[in-house]
Amino acid sequence: MSKPARKIEKPRAEYGSDVIVDMLKAFEFDYIALNPGATFRGLHNSLVNYGGNRAPEMILCPHEEITVALAHGYARASGKPMAAAVHNIVGLQHAAMAIYNAWCDRLPVIVMGGTGPMDTALRRPWIDWVHTALVQGNLVRDFVKWDDQPGSVEAVPDAFIRAYRLATTDPMGPVYLCWDSEVQEKKLDGEIPMPSLDRYPAPLPMQAPEEGFEKTIKWLLAAKAPAIVADWVGRREAGFNALVELAELLAIPVLDQFGRFNFPVKHPLNLTGMANKVLGETDLLLVLDVPDLEGGITQRAQEAGRRRPIPLMSPSAKIINVGLDDLLVRAWSHDFNKLREVDLSIMADTSVFLPELVRRLKAEKESLKKNASTISQRRDRWAKLHAEREENLSRELKKKWDEKPISTTRLYTEIAEAVKNEDWVLTNGTSQGKENLYMPGAKFNQILGKYKGGGLGYGLPASLGAALAHKGSGKFCVDIQPDGCLLFTISSLWTAAHYEIPLLIVVNSNRSYYNDEEHQERMAVLRKRPVENKTVGIRIEEPAVDFAANAKSYGVWSTGPVTEPKDLAKALRDAVKVVKSGKPALVDVVVQMR
Repeated sequence: MSKPARKIEKPRAEYGSDVIVDMLKAFEFDYIALNPGATFRGLHNSLVNYGGNRAPEMILCPHEEITVALAHGYARASGKPMAAAVHNIVGLQHAAMAIYNAWCDRLPVIVMGGTGPMDTALRRPWIDWVHTALVQGNLVRDFVKWDDQPGSVEAVPDAFIRAYRLATTDPMGPVYLCWDSEVQEKKLDGEIPMPSLDRYPAPLPMQAPEEGFEKTIKWLLAAKAPAIVADWVGRREAGFNALVELAELLAIPVLDQFGRFNFPVKHPLNLTGMANKVLGETDLLLVLDVPDLEGGITQRAQEAGRRRPIPLMSPSAKIINVGLDDLLVRAWSHDFNKLREVDLSIMADTSVFLPELVRRLKAEKESLKKNASTISQRRDRWAKLHAEREENLSRELKKKWDEKPISTTRLYTEIAEAVKNEDWVLTNGTSQGKENLYMPGAKFNQILGKYKGGGLGYGLPASLGAALAHKGSGKFCVDIQPDGCLLFTISSLWTAAHYEIPLLIVVNSNRSYYNDEEHQERMAVLRKRPVENKTVGIRIEEPAVDFAANAKSYGVWSTGPVTEPKDLAKALRDAVKVVKSGKPALVDVVVQMR
C-alpha cells in the first residue's frame, strides 16, 4: 500500500472482470499464477485481452496447489503479494494445502476464484451446480485472514482494497476473493469509479509501549547470560539488521529457528543448533517472533515413544516475548502452538521494536561501560562455542566425505562451493534444516527456509515463485529439494521450463519418506515388534524414481542420478552454467537418509 496507484490506461473497462484487472494493475501485481477454469473465464479473458497479459502476466501451472505455493514463494522472496486464481470448489480444494502453508507461514497471497452463477435460474445443468457453493469461502475461512464474495461489480474495488490491506498488514496471511461468474461477465453500462489508493493506506506498524522498553532494557543490562531465540524477525530487513546490532552490542548469542533467516550463519554469536549448551546458562531469554516457544527451548525426546520434550532452561530464568502472532490465533487449527509461559509479553512489530531498542541501549553509556568486562567475557565464551560448532561440522564432513550413498554434509558443502561466486539465495531446504549450517548465509533473505504448515509439495513450486521474483536481478536461486516432497508437485517442472525460470534444483534422493521410518522404528521398539519392518509402505523403491529423466520429459536440463561422490562437483558446476544462462536445471543425487 506504500506505492501510489498506477494510472489506468485506456481502453475503459467494459465488463466486470475488466474492473478486477484494473485493481490488479493499480496494486502493481507482476504475475498471477493459475490453472484455467470456466468459473473465472471472464477474468481470464480480461487478463489477456484487456490487460494485455502484462502486469500481471499469467503463469500457467499444472495444478492449483502449485499456483498458490508459487505465489507463496514469490511473497517470501519479494516481500510483496502475488495473485493466484483457482477454479471454484474443485480448484479451491486442490489449493487448500498450499493456502494452509501460506497461513502458517504468515505470508500474503491473494487467492481468487470463480463460482456460480449464484442465481440458480442462470445455471447450466450439472456442471454449474457441482461447481458452486454457498458460501465458497467457508471452505478455507479457518486459515485465511479474510474472504469475500462481492455481489456486484461496484463492490469489487472495496473488496479488493480490503483484501490487499489485510493480507499485507502484519501478521500477514492469505486472503480469498470469490468472483461470481455473473459479476465477471456483466456488461457495464458506464464507468466504475476507481478509488484513490492513497486514501486507503496500510496501518502503521505496532510499537511497544514505554513500559516494554523500560523493563527490557533494565533486564538486559542486569542479566549475566542473556540469550536470543528468533524465528520470523528476518521477514523485514530492519529487524534482521537490528538483531545483529543488538547481539553485537551486548554479546548475546542467537539461536535461529529459521522461520525466516534471522542471523548470519558464520557470525561468532550464531549458536544455532547448540541450544543444549546455551540455554542451561541463560538467566534472561529474549524471544523474538517465535510462534513455537516450546520447540525453541526444549529438546525433543522421542525414544521409546516418549513425546514430552525435555526443558533446557532453568525455571528461574526470565523470558521476554516480543511478537504479533497472538493477533492471528484461530480456533480451528492449533498452529498457535503451546501457550507461552513468560515474564514479559510485548505486542509489537520486531522490525520497529528492535531498532528502537538498540537506539535506547546505545544511549545507556554508563551502564554499558560498567558492564564492559562482563560483555567482553561473554563475547569470548560464545565465540569459543561457535568455533566448537564449526569444528564439529568440519569433523563430520571429513568423516563422511567419501561415504556412499553420498552424505548430505558433502552435498551441502559441494553446493556451497559451486555457488560461492554467485549472489545466491537458498529458496527451500529439508525438514532438518541441517543445510543452513553448511550454506554460509550472511545477508537479509538469503535463506528462505522450508514449509511452515508441514505439508509436502511446497518445495519446488515455492522455489519457482522465489526464482520468478528474483528473475533478472542477478540473484542465483537454489532449491535443495527432498524427493518425497517433489513427487507431490513434480509437474511444476513444466512451468519452470515453459517460463524459463532460472533455478538450480538439487534433489535429495534418499528414496524414502524417512521421517516415518524413524516413527515406525520407535513404535516397533516400544511394542517389541520387528524393527526390520519399518520400511514397509515408506520406501520409494522398486522402482526408484529417475528424477533426471522426469525433468527431461518436462523440458528441464538435468543430470543424474549421481551416486559417486567424486562425480558430484562436476554435475553441480554443469548445472550452475545452465542456470546462469537463464534456465532451470535439476541434479538428482542419491543421498544418505539424513
